[in-house]
Amino acid sequence: MKITVLTLFPEMFAPLKESIIGRAVQSGKLDLRIINIRDYSEDKHKKCDDYPFGGGAGMVMLPQPICSAVKAADPDHSARRIYMSPKGKRLTQQKVCSLAAGGDILLLCGHYEGVDQRVLDLYFDEEISIGDYVLTGGELPAMVVCDCVARYADGVLAAGSLVDESFSDGLLEYPQYTRPAVFEGAGVPQVLLSGNHAEIDKWRREQSKKLTAERRPDLIKNN
Repeated sequence: MKITVLTLFPEMFAPLKESIIGRAVQSGKLDLRIINIRDYSEDKHKKCDDYPFGGGAGMVMLPQPICSAVKAADPDHSARRIYMSPKGKRLTQQKVCSLAAGGDILLLCGHYEGVDQRVLDLYFDEEISIGDYVLTGGELPAMVVCDCVARYADGVLAAGSLVDESFSDGLLEYPQYTRPAVFEGAGVPQVLLSGNHAEIDKWRREQSKKLTAERRPDLIKNN
């Protein structure tokens, strides 16, 4: 799987060099490319933004550097091109799975007041939001997408790690416990110590439904 990110601030993606995603990149299971849009600016000062037509606060990212970066990174439009934007459709686990199964991805991180609409209309397939709030740029949302989608690349996680997660079947995940069996007076539910896997599975399903009903009743109606 290849994920390409276009950004004005490539140094912000240093956290993706760590932990599971970092190891996946180092081992070749994930091809993660962070591209500096400023490298493609034709302005002698590497300018990538300007004032918006019609007036208004802030600056807007210029179309030329983005267009040139897209053409260099994905010349035959083989990747799904996505602009990270609060105006986009909200990211869900179902969307993550769809992206993971759909091949290469190219993510554009906006900044300032956004990007020139023409480059979105001409070169991008969709816009995605990670929630109903506004951030200073698209870098953090892009990292969220990278992390979510990369987990499904072959060999990044053990196959069993992707089963019974929150949202995997429309429910929140059941509580997890590990050693010691008693911690500060609080014990592990006895069913988990019983060795009876049928009863354990039943308990976990019940706990998932209970948690979902309490915290996300909008999900429980489908289960």
